[in-house]
Amino acid sequence: MQLVFASNNKNKIQEIQQLLPNSIEILSLEEIGCHEDIPETSNTIEGNAILKANYVTEKYGYNCFADDTGLEVDELNGEPGVYSARYAGEQKKSNDNMNKLLFELKDKTNRNAQFKTVIALNINGEQQLFEGIAKGVITLEKKGADGFGYDPIFQPLGYTSTFAEISMEEKATISHRGIATRKLINYLSK
Repeated sequence: MQLVFASNNKNKIQEIQQLLPNSIEILSLEEIGCHEDIPETSNTIEGNAILKANYVTEKYGYNCFADDTGLEVDELNGEPGVYSARYAGEQKKSNDNMNKLLFELKDKTNRNAQFKTVIALNINGEQQLFEGIAKGVITLEKKGADGFGYDPIFQPLGYTSTFAEISMEEKATISHRGIATRKLINYLSK
């Protein structure tokens, strides 16, 4: 089975392809000739996942899935949330986003946060949503060289390491994207 993953983020594509069985081949937006930036104009994570999936299905006719992920920090009333990728500006630089978040939390004791991923699947004329949540805390400083996005400052509950300090395989078993993707796989396996 071929499914388009409505993303050109090579890190996300690699992470998700690793979780899927060999019977499911992922195509990127680039591979189907979609080179435009799909608008993410919703004010919710769910809404943006749906917008991206619907865009690919309506314009290109493929069965596809799209995800959107946000980091929700308790002390900041759920921010950066839907604006996680562009928290420090439209340049979407992970380092800038982490620096801004660490600055916002510099004198705060409540560092509880969660990553939330929603996957919207459009297949055979139907849409399904799958959610994954990983709870944790924002560290005081960046730690680790692996991962991407906010991984160097997110320490999942029950761990002493950040997402950037653990292997991709271990991260996949506990991460928000891993949880949502397993729900997607279970659905596709029926």
